[in-house]
Amino acid sequence: MKIIRITTDLEMTVHDFPEGTHEEQNHELRELIGNDCRIYEHVMPERLYTNLKMKNRPTKVPGQCVSMLIDEEGLLKPNHANMIGSYLYKFDEHKIPIAGNILFVGEEWTRDGIDFCGIEDETFELLHLELKNMVMAMKATKEAMNL
Repeated sequence: MKIIRITTDLEMTVHDFPEGTHEEQNHELRELIGNDCRIYEHVMPERLYTNLKMKNRPTKVPGQCVSMLIDEEGLLKPNHANMIGSYLYKFDEHKIPIAGNILFVGEEWTRDGIDFCGIEDETFELLHLELKNMVMAMKATKEAMNL
């Protein structure tokens, strides 16, 4: 199953969810976030669920619930704001941006609780399309404003 990465430069890439132990998966997820991410934060931005209509609770289908992973220390580093993450997190209301690259991952129930996983195929296709449209709109806005 796949996950989605969006950089502060509005570049969107698709990756396979890492395999291996929790430790190996966590290492790879931190590497994908980049900028020496040592601890990632699990974020459930409201607009991911209200505007993009993703599920905000794990179901019996692994990866139907989607959440965002960010660098816990992103605001303390020389990162730029992530326009997509900040919008989904409602920066315009509470003025706290999401800094650095972001990952969209799935969630699943396991016998040990909730774990991260790749995004279920149908959910992935919908989310990928929505995020692609957002990226294109934000790039066009930046270009029009000479940012």
